[in-house]
Amino acid sequence: MKIGIVIGTNEPEVVWNAFRFGVTALKASHEVKAFLMNKGVEIEEIQDENYNVKEQTDAFMQNKGQILACGTCLKSRHKGASNVCPISTMQDLLKVVEESDKILTFG
Repeated sequence: MKIGIVIGTNEPEVVWNAFRFGVTALKASHEVKAFLMNKGVEIEEIQDENYNVKEQTDAFMQNKGQILACGTCLKSRHKGASNVCPISTMQDLLKVVEESDKILTFG
């Protein structure tokens, strides 16, 4: 199954759980793409002693999950592309939605 995850928050527990789910789905042989938008593009700055977001995003990418990030949202925060947040567009989000069997939204 192809699963799309849209993350629109920088709230540590929500982002942590979104990527935990993504890792679980990848390990169950599903294809998973995550699209970051709104405050979701800030995930690299999340630091929380209870929810290790970096550990989960690293596990997501190591298990061949793909992360895309809204370029407009990055630009409005004066951020550029990174390995975790490659610049993407609404056209890329549309493609994720069209290709996915299921879409989940977090935040």
